[in-house]
Amino acid sequence: MAEHFISREDAADDLLACAAYLAESIKSADGRAEAMNAVVPRYLAAANVDLAAALADTIVDPFSRDKLLVLVAEQCSEIDDDDYAMQLADAIEDDGMSAQARERIGLLKASKGEFEKAREVSGGMVHSDFVEAGIAVRQAADGDETAAFATIEAIDFASARVLAYQNIAAANIEAENFEGALCSIEKAFESAKEIEHDEEKIRTLCDIGNLFVEAKRNDKAIEAFDAARGEAELLDNIHRDFFLANCALGFIYANSQELADRTLDLVTDKTQMASALLGMARDFWKKEEKDEALDTLDEAYEILKSQREIETRDSKARNALMASIATQFAGFGKTDRALEIAGENESQSEQTSALSQIAQILTMQHEDELARQTINEIPDAGDQLFALLAVSDAKNKLGETDAAIALLDEAAAMTSDLPQPASRSSVLNIVADRYASHGMPEKTREISLENLAVIAGIRDESTQAASLVAISEVYDRAGLELSDDEKKVIAGLLPDDTW
Repeated sequence: MAEHFISREDAADDLLACAAYLAESIKSADGRAEAMNAVVPRYLAAANVDLAAALADTIVDPFSRDKLLVLVAEQCSEIDDDDYAMQLADAIEDDGMSAQARERIGLLKASKGEFEKAREVSGGMVHSDFVEAGIAVRQAADGDETAAFATIEAIDFASARVLAYQNIAAANIEAENFEGALCSIEKAFESAKEIEHDEEKIRTLCDIGNLFVEAKRNDKAIEAFDAARGEAELLDNIHRDFFLANCALGFIYANSQELADRTLDLVTDKTQMASALLGMARDFWKKEEKDEALDTLDEAYEILKSQREIETRDSKARNALMASIATQFAGFGKTDRALEIAGENESQSEQTSALSQIAQILTMQHEDELARQTINEIPDAGDQLFALLAVSDAKNKLGETDAAIALLDEAAAMTSDLPQPASRSSVLNIVADRYASHGMPEKTREISLENLAVIAGIRDESTQAASLVAISEVYDRAGLELSDDEKKVIAGLLPDDTW
């Protein structure tokens, strides 16, 4: 394959084109697919669907190729190139993905109010229910709920009917039309009872319960969560406790402590029990019941801590929950307890995540010295840098621009300590992007030029291409044109020979 869709001249003059050229030059099938997964979406964002489709078509792996062609077909429909969208959908080898592409095209047409086109697209599908649901949602948004409900009632698939009613209800809630929302939620509730798959039915009933809460009808919400609990009790698999915990939390949202406690008593898995208690603690805090919130959070920790290894179904979920509990203690103003629990985490990555989030919370609480000490507790230098950047963002949210920029300067100076070029490039990219958002083009260019030199040292071809895609986004957002120095670096990245 000696031919490239990207010319060498274009590649030497443009970051994204250079990334695409490098991706086309990768001989490894997996490597090329990985690189194109970064390149193609950027061309789609620029509405260059022809080149995006051509590049996607160079991927050898059928799954990776079809996945990208679905995105291209969807973008074609977005810009109203419907014929090309359908051609691409037909070119997708996998029947399931081809149907997915058609459904996305149909939904886009429906969202634009082009109902005839939407139905024309879905006419060739085995199941067009979700496209009809999309048409109904648009009809309701246009003010014709009578037509919308008629469209929904003609849908055979219960899940599609429920989704349409839920979307209409959500729009009404956002507009504070709670009476209108209630009608749609009740219809969703009735349709949900027809869903055949047990787990899907329970999940949907919980979602409906939450919509009732948002519509300020706790009595109806309790009815929905009670129905979900009844279904969950009948399960005989590992999902039972997860759904029961969700129902318990739903009862709390609906202001029924008694039903929440009774439901939580049915949960046997300590991770799920603690997860529900964490959610309850947050709800108590939101309602200004702070002592109750702290007691409940402490109970969540103690229950999770008492879970023996033989009782643990998912250690990854347990460690992530322990990190969330630690972070929540910091949010409740209990820093010492938060740091203690974060340090107990068996997962290094979750411990790091908790410490980073605690540092951000401390920053928002104007505890800068404690935030700095917390970052210093993170063992990995790269993770420390990402935490520092997150704290810079927190400072920016507080309106402390000078402090935010000072932290960016510090992070930029520390990147030289990172041993892996890919990690260093990722940090420099964030730093440059933040400088750009602060209106500092000189700093943005300085860091980006340094980043280009780092990218030149990345040995993995797909990682190098993906890094170029990432830096191209920074240049676009900052409105920067490539300088001669930058073009020299790019030219040096191009392989000597095509193949």
